[in-house]
Amino acid sequence: MTTPNLPTPNLYWFIPSGGDGRQLGQPTRPASFAYLSQVAQAADVLGYDGVLLPTGGTNEDTLILASALSTLTRQLRFLVALRPGLLSPVLAARLTASLDRITGGRVNLNIVSGSGNFDFEGLNLTQAERYALTNEWLGAFRDLLRGETVHHDGTHLQIHDGRSPLPPVQRPYPPIYFGGSSEPALDVAGEHVDVYLTWGERPEQVAEKFDRVRAHAARHGRTVRFGLRAHVIVRETEEAAWAAADALIANISDEEIARAHHAFLNSHSEGQRRQSALNGGTRASLRVGPNLWAGVGLVRGGAGTAFVGNPENVAAALREYTALGVDTFILSGYPHLEEAYRTAELLFPALGRTSPVYAAQQATPSTAETERAAEYTGRFRSI
Repeated sequence: MTTPNLPTPNLYWFIPSGGDGRQLGQPTRPASFAYLSQVAQAADVLGYDGVLLPTGGTNEDTLILASALSTLTRQLRFLVALRPGLLSPVLAARLTASLDRITGGRVNLNIVSGSGNFDFEGLNLTQAERYALTNEWLGAFRDLLRGETVHHDGTHLQIHDGRSPLPPVQRPYPPIYFGGSSEPALDVAGEHVDVYLTWGERPEQVAEKFDRVRAHAARHGRTVRFGLRAHVIVRETEEAAWAAADALIANISDEEIARAHHAFLNSHSEGQRRQSALNGGTRASLRVGPNLWAGVGLVRGGAGTAFVGNPENVAAALREYTALGVDTFILSGYPHLEEAYRTAELLFPALGRTSPVYAAQQATPSTAETERAAEYTGRFRSI
């Protein structure tokens, strides 16, 4: 597919705050702060635009982790999760403003409505109720960050004289990201969010979803940007890349795959069901596009596809989604420290991006870019 004159997309990496390892389902590296700091500093040095901090399960709290990592990085943005229903919009606005001020305006917000039963955290709502709550919550949250006093008497929220006195650096508020494949989720996206996120699906599936989001946004007189979350396995050759993909799942048993597939297909999450439908619960049909692989989703919940191939072919696959409207890719790879470097070394040049740390090798020692890269590299090695 020829896609001339496309803008260079934003590239985000992933902070593995639930653990890391070389094979799927076998975390051999604990998510110590020392290790997560290495991943964040590597992403900062290499020129990634930001990082996603996952939420839920055994992951560290995103706001606290972002605050700590921000002191070790210079330009990296942090996509942090806020969960309507588990955090009041007033408190969330104050925390967001504080973090944005502390980081110098390096915060993005990932609104996570959940995928079903949160009764173990004190919240047990149907899908329709979750998105109705999220709709009320985001309306109040956005007004609070604009500096408005909020009076809201809704079905799920009652707020009287709500205020968030200190403003964020980014005005009117940090960019709001949000994902969800059900119709109620798309309506929330159309009314409230800045960037709609999808997991990696076939291009025609993504195009159809984006068209629906645009239609919802148009009804509210708005436009929405788009992002895509997936994994990446890029190697010097196609053969090496696909061999690495096979190795990633080599030690997963068929019984584990069957159990996970059954659970995913019965999930309350429409997006999770769509991811699981791509792989069919079997190793036999994992190549769902020329360079799109559904093997990660055999046992991993959430983002279950990966772009696999040599740099030119993976870059071409990303450009196909850029042509559909994606301006931000949130990528990850196992293990995340080494793959952050490999992706920057191989994929960045194929996308027309230059990593500061490698550009410095070709610049004169007196340039500001060289000095900046040297400072970053020194800080990274000090961990």
